[in-house]
Amino acid sequence: MTTILRLFCVLSIVACGIHLSAQAALQQEHMAPMSANPQFKQDMMESMEKINRDMKAAPMTGDPDHDFAAMMIPHHQGAIDMAKVELLYGKDPALRRLAQEIIVTQEQEIVVMRMRLEQFKTH
Repeated sequence: MTTILRLFCVLSIVACGIHLSAQAALQQEHMAPMSANPQFKQDMMESMEKINRDMKAAPMTGDPDHDFAAMMIPHHQGAIDMAKVELLYGKDPALRRLAQEIIVTQEQEIVVMRMRLEQFKTH
């Protein structure tokens, strides 16, 4: 192995170690606020469990258009529920604004999907 290749290998290993250490630090940073606010964690976990439960319960017909709408309604509702949790506990202005936008746009999209599902019933 040439000296340059060895140096490259060593630097790659060091960089990988730094990256992994940074990831671990970020994970700890993200975990700390959740343990600092157990109600936030509980509300967020309940929202995610509801999404999964409601998506599994969505009526599937084999029609891609129907099934897409049927699955996306609980998916969007879950996003709305999670956005409401962000508004209750979050402090970051950009994320709070995004949460507000999610609520407005995804509620509108749910209305459209429900209307389409109703139209599928009449055909």
